[in-house]
Amino acid sequence: MNRSIIQGGMGVYISTPFLAKVCSCHGALGTVSCVGAERLLARILQSGDPGGDYRRALAHFPFPGIAERIIKKYFVEGGISADQEFKVVPAFSMQPRADLIALTVAASFAFVWLAKEGHENPVSVNYLEKIQIPHIYHITGAMLANVDFVTMGAGITLQIPSVLDAIAAGGMPIYRVSIEGKSSGAGTVSFDPSAFFKAKLPELKRPGFLPIVSTDVLASLMVKRLSRGSIQGFVVELPTAGGHNAPPREKGVFDESGQSVYGPKDEVAFQKLRDLGIPFWIGGSFASPEGLAKAQALGAKGVQAGSIFALSEDSGVQPAFRSEMRRRGYRGELFIRTDPSTSPTGFPFKVVQLPGTQSDPTVYAARTRICDLSILIVPYERKDGKIGFRCSSEPLDTYLLKGGKSEDTIGVRCLCNGLFSAAGLGNPNEPPIFTMGDDVSFLRHLMQDENSSYGAADAIAYMTQR
Repeated sequence: MNRSIIQGGMGVYISTPFLAKVCSCHGALGTVSCVGAERLLARILQSGDPGGDYRRALAHFPFPGIAERIIKKYFVEGGISADQEFKVVPAFSMQPRADLIALTVAASFAFVWLAKEGHENPVSVNYLEKIQIPHIYHITGAMLANVDFVTMGAGITLQIPSVLDAIAAGGMPIYRVSIEGKSSGAGTVSFDPSAFFKAKLPELKRPGFLPIVSTDVLASLMVKRLSRGSIQGFVVELPTAGGHNAPPREKGVFDESGQSVYGPKDEVAFQKLRDLGIPFWIGGSFASPEGLAKAQALGAKGVQAGSIFALSEDSGVQPAFRSEMRRRGYRGELFIRTDPSTSPTGFPFKVVQLPGTQSDPTVYAARTRICDLSILIVPYERKDGKIGFRCSSEPLDTYLLKGGKSEDTIGVRCLCNGLFSAAGLGNPNEPPIFTMGDDVSFLRHLMQDENSSYGAADAIAYMTQR
């Protein structure tokens, strides 16, 4: 892959298909985030599918009967009213419902299809390894839409190459799912697409795999454990990158405000990365011409950039909040906290400090805990030996009944609901939560004043000095 800029796969419907398309058409590798895509598709259809984009994409889904059923179930002409609740999409289990599987495959297909519509440039799709069960279904959908690359982080992604290989070969992908408290430590999910769809899949290309890592140590481990040709490149995210960060290697070290502190042990040995002989891109405060040049001087092919695109007019961030973050960033008053407890995943998470959002302790305390999206639920073994699911951001009594520990719930935000609201697809009155990298100095180069804006194409032109 010869592109020097990878647009990051940000959040929940922040890296939309439309942002990815703009980036791919202007010389970057556009990335569409498909985290929670099955729930997003259902909500977009219930919101009236403005412009008819997703119905147009579903019209190209190889299994039209499934697409028709999805539209019939979820599409609402003109959209539901502001005070109406969205239909609940069932949670994943170790044996998901057939309608959920179909919705998941179709959702990733639709997202990628829209990102690739009308051009021949490469497009990537992004998932979180931590959300394990849906991978085999999502990736099948993305590959049906001819996705070019898969990027994935928030965990060790050693299983993904075999999933890509199996689907491309017309076989049955299998995924080992971590299960808390289980003696063997894992369960297994599998998927036979041909049997499920009762038809042979079209011939599918195997997309390139770009795992997201935080250290040269993990990159080296993956090269040793995987067969030659499994990985087409690495994205190396430094601790200043937005979203989830890898935990500091020196545990239990915080500054006076309680933020996670990264030290010398977290530094990347770029010489060791170069010695692997696999292209890599660096993410985390490199969104500038100088950052791109620095990354290439370190031996990287280029950079991954997220925040610069999240704050552009082409992202899925709610416009009013996006403008406010740009204003504050332009003035040097946008504060980002690397919070060790916000995410129920246990990873540190970058949180934009904004009034009226879940970053505000008063807003967080006033919010009723609810777990109705259930994207980040974790499987665990119950006392009866069956598999249950829990999340440290769900109602406290419910979590404790499932064997969870109360100390694990302190300060934990519901990222599912908060991030859906950040994109304007949340429940009524659900406060949003926003994530951003530490560095937004690019705003001073892209904006004429604190009230102006810019597009994703402008961001690419700035970084590449075109």
